[in-house]
Amino acid sequence: MKSYQIHNNQLRSIESPIPSCSEQQVLVKMYALAINHRDYLVVNGISRWKLTEQGRVPVADGAGEIVAIGSGVTDLNIGDRVSSLITPNWQDGEMTAEKLQGSPGGPSADGVAAQYVLFNSQGVIKIPDYLSYQQAAALPCAALTAWNAMVEKSDLKPGHTVLILGTGGVSLFAMQFALMMGCEVIVTSSSDKKLAQVKKWGAHHTINYKTNPQWTDEVRLLTGGEGVHHIAEVIGGSHLNLSLKCIRSGGTIAQIGAMQGVVEGYVDTAEIMYNAVNIKGVEVGSKAMHGRMLKAMSVHQMKPIIDRDFAFQDLAAAIEYQGSGSQIGKITIKVNSDE
Repeated sequence: MKSYQIHNNQLRSIESPIPSCSEQQVLVKMYALAINHRDYLVVNGISRWKLTEQGRVPVADGAGEIVAIGSGVTDLNIGDRVSSLITPNWQDGEMTAEKLQGSPGGPSADGVAAQYVLFNSQGVIKIPDYLSYQQAAALPCAALTAWNAMVEKSDLKPGHTVLILGTGGVSLFAMQFALMMGCEVIVTSSSDKKLAQVKKWGAHHTINYKTNPQWTDEVRLLTGGEGVHHIAEVIGGSHLNLSLKCIRSGGTIAQIGAMQGVVEGYVDTAEIMYNAVNIKGVEVGSKAMHGRMLKAMSVHQMKPIIDRDFAFQDLAAAIEYQGSGSQIGKITIKVNSDE
């Protein structure tokens, strides 16, 4: 079988035998992968995502069909359609540092960029029939993070206002979930073309922050001067100060990203205090959350927004495309061509 490894910030294709299952494992024939910004950071060794050892298999998210199961697996069957989990050790309950360990495709565990992948049976989740493998692969990291930020860790109600920063994978999932809940959605981007597209997908207001340097004032204007109830903050660093200008008193900023590896910056803590702003760090989510997300998506027949599908041999190009920021929505990879 073909898989990829990272060596000195470069992807290397390798050939190896198809692995066999131990007692509690399942073997999944992968049909699709999906790229996240974290994959770009891992491959390029940026910030805390820099690898400490060579040969790590990249990519966190994928979906496929179970083709073999271990003797101790009782809740899954050959033929089940499944996706990976971004935090396989976080099954339910509150997040802990221990539960976050073992996230695939990061510094501490191999990912799913292979034609066949062995998973612990708890490390996959069944996917709804209405979703394609590409659509299901797009969910484990970006969708679940957005779900946690917009649903699990929010007090949003129908009619509340939400600010979505950008049009990447997490941002668009946050937009879709906010619309699902009946919220009024504002989306920002530096591209008028992308803003026109999100309007078609249901966004109520759009702002080009590049052509409108005073875009935070426009957010205030759109909300009658009060600011929004909730912000999906995907940029990080000092950009949090701009979000503080857009949030209403008592509102919530969900810190769910660090674009380009920005993890530090000056923050006006007085603004947080004076306006009683809730800032909630969001670190993906549990398997139980993923299950609730899939149920809600199934009720609404919600599908991920996919920008482009690459061939498996073009994985390096797909990851670089992710880093360019040119996409609108998710980037997916077709792995085995017989699906």
